[in-house]
Formats: sequence, C-alpha cells, structure tokens
Amino acid sequence: MNFEGLDPGLAEYAPAMHSALDPVLDAHLNPSLLQNVELDPEGVALEALPVQESVHIMEGVYSELHSVVAEVGVPVSVSHFDLHEEMLWVGSHGGHATSFFGPALERYSSFQVNGSDDIRQIQSLENGILFLTKNNLKYMARGGLIIFDYLLDENEDMHSLLLTDSSTLLIGGLQNHILEIDLNTVQETQKYAVETPGVTIMRQTNRFFFCGHTSGKVSLRDLRTFKVEHEFDAFSGSLSDFDVHGNLLAACGFSSRLTGLACDRFLKVYDLRMMRAITPLQVHVDPAFLRFIPTYTSRLAIISQSGQCQFCEPTGLANPADIFHVNPVGPLLMTFDVSASKQALAFGDSEGCVHLWTDSPEPSFNPYSRETEFALPCLVDSLPPLDWSQDLLPLSLIPVPLTTDTLLSDWPAANSAPAPRRAPPVDAEILRTMKKVGFIGYAPNPRTRLRNQIPYRLKESESEFDSFSQVTESPVGREEEPHLHMVSKKYRKVTIKYSKLGLEDFDFKHYNKTLFAGLEPHIPNAYCNCMIQVLYFLEPVRCLIQNHLCQKEFCLACELGFLFHMLDLSRGDPCQGNNFLRAFRTIPEASALGLILADSDEASGKGNLARLIQRWNRFILTQLHQDMQELEVPQAYRGAGGSFCSSGDSVIGQLFSCEMENCSLCRCGSETVRASSTLLFTLSYPDGSKNKTGKNYDFAQVLKRSICLDQNTQAWCDTCEKYQPTIQTRNIRHLPDILVINCEVNSSKEADFWRIQAEVAFKMAVKKRGGEIAKNKEFALADWKELGSPEGVLVCPSIEELKNVWLPFSIRMKMTKNKGLDVCNWTDGDEMQWGPARAEEEHGVYVYDLMATVVHILDSRTGGSLVAHIKVGETYHQRKEGVTHQQWYLFNDFLIEPIDKHEAVQFDMNWKVPAILYYVKRNLNSRYNLNIKNPIEANVLLAEASLARKQRKTHTTFIPLMLNEMPQIGDLVGLDAEFVTLNEEEAELRSDGTKSTIKPSQMSVARITCVRGQGPNEGIPFIDDYISTQEQVVDYLTQYSGIKPGDLDAKISSKHLTTLKSTYLKLRFLIDIGVKFVGHGLQKDFRVINLMVPKDQVLDTVYLFHMPRKRMISLRFLAWYFLDLKIQGETHDSIEDARTALQLYRKYLELSKNGTEPESFHKVLKGLYEKGRKMDWKVPEPEGQTSPKNAAVFSSVLAL
Repeated sequence: MNFEGLDPGLAEYAPAMHSALDPVLDAHLNPSLLQNVELDPEGVALEALPVQESVHIMEGVYSELHSVVAEVGVPVSVSHFDLHEEMLWVGSHGGHATSFFGPALERYSSFQVNGSDDIRQIQSLENGILFLTKNNLKYMARGGLIIFDYLLDENEDMHSLLLTDSSTLLIGGLQNHILEIDLNTVQETQKYAVETPGVTIMRQTNRFFFCGHTSGKVSLRDLRTFKVEHEFDAFSGSLSDFDVHGNLLAACGFSSRLTGLACDRFLKVYDLRMMRAITPLQVHVDPAFLRFIPTYTSRLAIISQSGQCQFCEPTGLANPADIFHVNPVGPLLMTFDVSASKQALAFGDSEGCVHLWTDSPEPSFNPYSRETEFALPCLVDSLPPLDWSQDLLPLSLIPVPLTTDTLLSDWPAANSAPAPRRAPPVDAEILRTMKKVGFIGYAPNPRTRLRNQIPYRLKESESEFDSFSQVTESPVGREEEPHLHMVSKKYRKVTIKYSKLGLEDFDFKHYNKTLFAGLEPHIPNAYCNCMIQVLYFLEPVRCLIQNHLCQKEFCLACELGFLFHMLDLSRGDPCQGNNFLRAFRTIPEASALGLILADSDEASGKGNLARLIQRWNRFILTQLHQDMQELEVPQAYRGAGGSFCSSGDSVIGQLFSCEMENCSLCRCGSETVRASSTLLFTLSYPDGSKNKTGKNYDFAQVLKRSICLDQNTQAWCDTCEKYQPTIQTRNIRHLPDILVINCEVNSSKEADFWRIQAEVAFKMAVKKRGGEIAKNKEFALADWKELGSPEGVLVCPSIEELKNVWLPFSIRMKMTKNKGLDVCNWTDGDEMQWGPARAEEEHGVYVYDLMATVVHILDSRTGGSLVAHIKVGETYHQRKEGVTHQQWYLFNDFLIEPIDKHEAVQFDMNWKVPAILYYVKRNLNSRYNLNIKNPIEANVLLAEASLARKQRKTHTTFIPLMLNEMPQIGDLVGLDAEFVTLNEEEAELRSDGTKSTIKPSQMSVARITCVRGQGPNEGIPFIDDYISTQEQVVDYLTQYSGIKPGDLDAKISSKHLTTLKSTYLKLRFLIDIGVKFVGHGLQKDFRVINLMVPKDQVLDTVYLFHMPRKRMISLRFLAWYFLDLKIQGETHDSIEDARTALQLYRKYLELSKNGTEPESFHKVLKGLYEKGRKMDWKVPEPEGQTSPKNAAVFSSVLAL
C-alpha cells in the first residue's frame, strides 16, 4: 500500500522507538487502549492480553470474531493470510513478525525480522514465509528459523513483491526498475526498467502484470516481456490501492485539490476487455483499501482508514446501509487482507491490534489447508505418575531407552537363578462346585476377580484388600462403577428417560420427596436452573419479581415472576423455564457475553460451567436492576399495577448494590476519586507462591481483600499526561443487604488455595478440640469417632463434618469512622459473647448469614453440572408444608433432597468446586414489604389490536368478552392449543430395533383458543390468538395444527396475531380467578404454554373417557361415537376442538348423572372400547363432511 497522503501523525513512529524484542508502552499510545486493562505486577507480556471476548457470529454476514494485540503501541504495517495453513501473519513497523493460528487467533510464533525497518509485505510459500523490508528480502520458516537472507542495494526502497510462479519473484519500489529473483538460487536474474518510477502495488492475472504507481497510474505489462501494453491514468494525486477480478479493475486513491491531496470518494472502474473506464463508483466512505470478494457476485470491500467498511457491486450503486464499522483500538487502520476462502477479513490498526471478521462462527482461511505442525510437548512432564502399590500396574509404562549396551539390571548368571512365577491357588469355591468329565473340570465363575488377569505379586495374606474385587461382571454393576466414581450419586447430572408416553410415566417423586418444585434440565441453556432456585428462595426478591409487570415483550423480570408463580403453585411437580429462557435468548447482551450455549456444547460439557454461571449471575442481577428502574406505566397491559420501587434506585439496587469510592493516587501526588456501585464482588486470592507452607487465611481476610481492593497498577494521569504507576484503593460507603460473591476458582492455583486453607482449618479445629493429627497418617472409623468425642465435651459438628470446610456460615462486618471495613468470621459462640447482631446495627455492625452456595460438579463422564445448596426459610416451609423451621436442601435440577448444613460448605476440590456464594443480613425479611398483589387484572381480556398488518375485521374468529361477561370462579372455559416444532426430536435405535428418545422435540405454542362454556353465547370463542414467534420454525405440523407458513408472520398474516406474553396474561388471569378449563389432552397444552394449573381446575376429556390400563382415546373418535360429529377432517382447528371438548363434557355429565352413577357410566365406557377395537379406532370416512363449524352458533362469529 502507498502511505503517501495518509495521516501525517504516522511519520512520528520512528523505528528506534520500538524495541526489537520487548515492546514497551509507546509515547504515542492512545490512553484509551489500556483504560480497562489491569497491568500485572509480575510483568506478564501485554501482547498476550485479548482485546475482547469473541461474539456471536450471524451466518453469512461479516462480524467481528476475535481481536488480539500483536504489539502494544506499535502500528501493524502488513497482514497476510497463509495460503497453505490456517494461519494469519502480521508484520509491524518495528520489524517484528507474529503469526496466529486458526480463527481463535492463538499465538503460534513471534520473531524479529529486521531490527530497524518496518515489514512492508509478506508472502507465504510451501516451506516458509517471505518478508520484504526496505532493502532486505528474508525467507524464514514458520517457526522463525532463517532459510535465506537476501540483502538488496542500500539505496533501494522496496514496497511490493509478486510471486509469479513457485520459484520466481518480482520486487518493486520507489526506484525506476523492478527486480526478478530466482528463489532456488537466491540470485537476481533480471532487472526490468520502469518508465514511471514508484511501483508500490503489483497484481497478476492470466493476461497481464498490473503495476500501481505513486503517481496515480496503473500500467498493464506483458507476462513474458514485461513491456507496457496499456496504461490507465486513474488519479491525479496518488494511488492508494487497486484490485483485479475477471475483466474488471477497480482502484482508489487521492486527487489533487487546491489545499493538497484529498481522498477521492469515486472508485475508478475499468473494463479490461475494451481497455476503457466505465462509470465511476461513488462510495460513502474515504477509501484506503479495496479488495474483490467474489462469492456469489463480484462484490467489492472498500475500507477507510477510520475503520468504516462498505460492500458494493463494482457496476452498481453503493448503498449506505451496507456500511459497518471495524472499531479499531487505534485511530487508524493500517492494513487489510482477505483470506483465500473469502470467509475471513483481517484488519490491523495503528495501536498494534489485529481484528478478525468472519461470515461464520467456524471459518477456514483456505479451501484446503494442510495440517499445522506444533511443537511437541515435553515428554518428561507428560509421563503419568506410577503407583508401585498397585499389583496390576503395567510395567510397560516405564520408558526404557534403546541401547545395545548391557543394562545395570542384567545380572550375571552366577549371581541369579531362574524362579518361575508360582501359579495362584485355585479358588475354593471353584473346587467345591467343580464337575469332572474325564480329566476336564467345569465350574461356574465365582466372579471374585477380573477375567484373564493375574497380579504381578501374589498376595501372601488373605486379609489384604483387592480393590478390583468390587468390579462386578453384571451390566448394572459396570454402569455404576462404585470404586471409580468419586462423585456422590445425588450430585451427579440427572437426566429424564423418555418412553412412548413421554414424561407421563417418569417417576419424578423418586428424585424429589419434598413439596418444593424442581426445574427440568432438557431445555436449551437450562444450566442456570440452580441460580433461578437461589433467586426464588430470596423472599424479598421473589415478592418484588412477582409484583412486577411491564409492557416489554421480552422482559426477564416479568418472565421470572411468571416462573416464580409456577414454583409457588407446584406441590412437588417439576416446572419448566421455557418462556424465561426464550426471553433470555433474545437479550443481545446475553449473546455478547457468551451466555447462550449451543446445544452441542451444552450436551458435551465443552463450556466452562463455573465461569458461565458466574457471568450469568452478574448478568441477571444487572438485567433485573435495569428492568426494575423502568417506571413507565404499562399501556399494553392495562391491568398492571404501579411500580414496586420508588423513583431513583430500584429495589434490586437496594438489595444487592454496594456503594463505593474508588481512589487513584499517582506518584506525582494527584488523586482522583470517583463514586461507583457494584451488585456483586469477585474473590481476589493471595499470591499462591507465598502460600506453599500452608499459611492460614480466614475467609473474612480474603473477602475484605476483595472488597477493599488495594493494588498498584499503571494508569493514565491527567496531570502527568502519560501512564504512571498509581495506587488504587476502594472504600465502602454502604453495605448491601444481600452480599453476592463470585468465587472465581477457574484454575488449579485457586483450587489449591481452597484445598490448603481447608486442610489448615481442619487441623486447627481438631487441635482446638483436644485431638492431634499426625502427618500422612490414615485414620480408621473408630479413630475418627474417638477423636471427635473427647470426654465431657458436647461435640457438634463431628470430625467428618469439619473436613474440606473453610467457608464460615456467618460473617460480621463493621463500618469504621475512617471509611474502613472490618470483616471477621462469626460463630454462635461469638453471638453469646457480643450479644444479638440486631442491637449492633445502629453502630454500623452487620452480621451476614450464608443463604446459598452454587457449586460446579466435575464429572468427566457427564461433562459436569451445576447444583445449589439453599437454606430454605420459614415462610416457604409454612406455605408448602405448614411447619415453621429452616432447612438446607440440595437442588440438582429436578432432584431435591434435604442435607446437613455442613454439606453446604464442604468442598472437595477434586469434584466439588465453589462458584457463587450468597450471604444475607440477619432479619432481612423484616426490612421489606413482602405482600404480593397480583398485578394482572380483568382488563387483559378486553379487545386488543392485532400485530398483523393485513388482519381485518372480516377475518375475526372470536368475540372478546364484555365487562358483564367476565368469568367467575367455577365457570367453564373450553380450551385448545396448537403447536409448531422448533427443534426436532433426537432419538437412537437400539440393537433390538426399539427407539430410545434422547431429547424430545422442542415445541412452541402457535395458537390458543378459549370458548365460552355457559351463557347465551356458549360455544363462541372469546380468545383466538395466533402467537408471533421470532425463533426459527422447523415444522409447522399443518396436518395436525392447521398452522400454515406465514400465519405467524406479522407482515403477511391475516390472523389475529399477538405476543406470547399477551396471551399468557389472559390465561393467567383465568387461572387466578378460578375458572375450570375443559379440553382434550390439556396436560401437554399447559406444559408447552408453560403454565401451572391446579388439578381441580382441569377437566380433561382424555381422562373422563378412559378406563384404567387401557389406551387413551382420540378426540375425533369420541366426537364421532358420542356426538355423531366428524371433526378433524383435513387439519385440526382449535375452535372446533375446544367446542367439541365442551360438548363431550356435557355428554359425560349426562351419562354419569353428574357423577352419581359410576357403574352405569362404566358400562358405557366398556361399549366404547369394544366399538373402538372393532373399528381399529378409526372413524369411517364421511359421505358429507360435517363439523361444528357448520353450526348456527358459528355463523354469528363469521358475521362480525
């Protein structure tokens, strides 16, 4: 690229300012580059710091995938996609080259190419990489070894190179000639004279060489003689860039103006068939780079120095809507390249950052890349440890060098004697049961050891324990593997086993014997189930969320309130978070933070669940805080009450927010203080290298260090006008009512810290109770009991309960007068000494009790999972079980089990890692109004506008309720729903030919119909809503649902289209008012709609006309048999089905005499089943199709 006419500030980047190997902060570095970067005092290289995390990529549209720092503050001079391997090469103005592997931009190699000059062009070959600097051509292996170094004349000023074939290279620059280099002999073979000096860009096609000159001209030269065939005078000032594709040449550059050179916004386009210019292309950015990206069309990518990018056709019109921004860290983009596959774009900016944009989440740089060679790991470090105490240890694991010399272990024959291995004695059980036929004995296998295996060392004593004797040969025993599975059974990942009936015969009561509701895990992104339970069991949060209702379609607070209402109504049955997770997937911030997992990653456990749930924790608190701050009076839902919180801060902020002062003190003496707040804290651990001796740290010490953060770091000083070492401190103004802590145990370093502190705390606790633990001593069970029960002392907890415990159940915090904070562990004994905690709150002293811990279960067999220990309060037990007490429970999706309180703070770091902690102030509930007022009122049932643009009154299929028709408790409502499929079912065929469902199909409600069940308008619908969906529909199931493509699209639908939330509120009001729903198969309908309906409000004709241990009967057959109606001819219609269910219920009351004569009704059912078997449950084909649609009652609806 020609740098003439670019930003003059780039001239200040002198080569001497950039160190050869150790880049430092440049004086021209933009202060915003490291504003949010904490510099490591240990001196970790800043080049390794990623600029930002990867974001979600939309298929087919270029979006930023990754950004990395090549060299901080040193401008990128050139970028190049490797043509043979999946690598991106970057050269800097300091002469340093860096390569990145794959779309994740993992650093592959980094080395110095030139000590003084910038790298001007890079070209990849099969065996290495060519680097061109001002007067030097260097060929280096991809790992950094020099293959050859060709020094040019020191007067040369080279800018471009062109590989004409595998062994010939052309090099051009500001002089009046072009050199031809033979790469095999590394010799100059030809020097071509150039009439117009200054060749800065070279391209090649199968017809011409193209040379771009600094004067603004482009010359076309013969491939054999290099003579000029044609010349285009493109720009009057200078040429910036050009590219060739097919018969088109496009160029951008600078034109001469009165004030100097100015970037020309007209691209010059030339037709190479007629050798003349065609209509210039006007663009909306200042073009500095351009490339053809031929995929389906010959589109052009035009890039400006400020980071704007525009795509357009070279012969069409540029559209301003096709502009996107690269967002460089530095002020200018310096380089741009396109991969051979056209799937990736690379940008380099003036601050040393590289930005990768792709059109797919997993792009490839080349159509056919070869495998990249990586450095071999150190063999010594990768050898597994050998346990000599194991009898069955394979000795072949010991590496032996290949040698012809005599080994030290080869004793001379005089000093050794052969001793064959003695055969093991035959098992006594085999001898007892053996039967002989001739000289051969037969006996059943007693299965006392693995087959075909004999220990190396025979046991001399029968009392020795063989650990492998526990492995059974039965399939059941092999599945469990009790001696290999360290994860306790209740902590393992639970899965639902589906049968032909789906979930109907799955025994959830086996996993949950309490009356609290679990959450089902098969929904996408259900990893957050444990955190939903934690928020539900925080009484002020639950009441606040359930009182909230707003007009946003996808409001997480509203959907969480609906889910909490279901958890309240459930009596031990599991609930689903379908609607909440659907709204969660629509939040852009959730996608940007990487919180939305792909189904494959979630199933395989590829994602780091501990980090994921901690990010989710921060996200949900922030999102709820924002939702609660919206004080607009809802208009779409006129029944919504006033806002729960006062103006200003939200109640979420009052509960979780901690007000702080951040102070930054520069060594020049200037101090900056700013106020801020945070909803949670992240633990900051002491340096692990200083803790190898097992120094004791109280949890309170580490928590105080994390809250009152004190660190030395580089920061921008406005007084000094440069980066300076500063001391940053944090003081607390106000403590939160709920203290939320992310543990950040993301590596072995933090896990070792927890493990060491638990061991130290265990030893101190045992010594305090009169016992001593010897080093490396194993205790028998009797020893533990004796150790835990010293005479005359009441023991609680036991010794076993003290193991792996470092976390306190309570902590005490005190605000000091000088804005300091004192934190200490708090026990029941401390309360007896200091008095009740509430009396001290007047003096700024607060006691926090542990309420919940969220842990990451490490299980290699299932990919791991997340569970929660929650201390359930008295109010929840009072509502569910009618008792007043507190109890700790384990919540593992739909598995709920009471546990001992010490289990909540025991963390065996081998498989149970802490992720999130929740501490609450004592007597928290007394500080807040815990009354719940149902925010849904009758107005939601009144007439509303349709989302569909084409919907007219002539298409109305229902009559909304009038004020005098509002349903009362006990009224009948006929209901039916139709669904579409979002994800297909995942199943596998067993070896015996039967099908096993792995994951059921994911359904979404598409139409909901409610008809009046009594009154003069009985049978007329008052709700017939089609539900708009933003998710991709896989199958409309038209044959069974009657839904056609386009019915759910607001642009073309002619139906009454609403949001799911609007219709959900209508059904919630009907449930809360106490109506009785009549329908066929309502259990599945309510499950997909995500509603919990009390059983006494459901009248399901599937079960009314059902005999025990017999098949369920379809609505179509029941309507034909009892009502002489032939329905569901071609497709299903929810109005028809709901009205038919109502008529069937009336028929049931008639036949059973309102339920008073069950015996006579039983005879009717027997006749029904006999008739069904004779007809194979098929309705005879109709001669003239009749249905309830033809009834007179339906004509009144059509007359609307």
